[in-house]
Amino acid sequence: MTSPLELAANAVMTVSIVLAGRNNVHSWWLGIIGCSMFAVLFYTTQLYADVALQLFFIVTCAIGWLRWLRGDHGHALHITSAHVRTLSWMALTGLAATVAYGAMLKYYTDAYAPFIDSSVLMFSIVAQVLLMGRRIETWPVWVLVNTVSVPLYASRGLYLTSALYAAYWVNAVVSWWFWRRQMRAGA
Repeated sequence: MTSPLELAANAVMTVSIVLAGRNNVHSWWLGIIGCSMFAVLFYTTQLYADVALQLFFIVTCAIGWLRWLRGDHGHALHITSAHVRTLSWMALTGLAATVAYGAMLKYYTDAYAPFIDSSVLMFSIVAQVLLMGRRIETWPVWVLVNTVSVPLYASRGLYLTSALYAAYWVNAVVSWWFWRRQMRAGA
């Protein structure tokens, strides 16, 4: 059964995620509110890596909000592409951290699906860092994260959250297209 907390968290985050896809700065403060609610929800369902992720998101939402408001040395922060070397480093770090954190959760907690949960954590961090810098590659990483998240949340009975992450998958694909279009127009 869907709890009022799950409903509220998903409602706020849906607005935040759609605004991020539309390159709108208000995504960030709504993200702080939604992530706070999700942290509590994931704690109650023993998805501890997701709790850690929500705490990370709260901090990075504040940083992203300020960064998008201030821009880049007084100029608007434009959508750009990350270097292949940077993306490779981020992917390898994400994989290594997934294995390490997953092992810690497996051996020291009662976490459910520790390695899958950890992959959601680590690659969400990668995607969030890319989003904070308005890097176009944020969206394919979000597609990956959402692909893993949908069955994970469904397996814990978080059916609304799972369904919304399926919608976020669609939003990530559409946002990827929208940002590419904006990036080309700004070039």
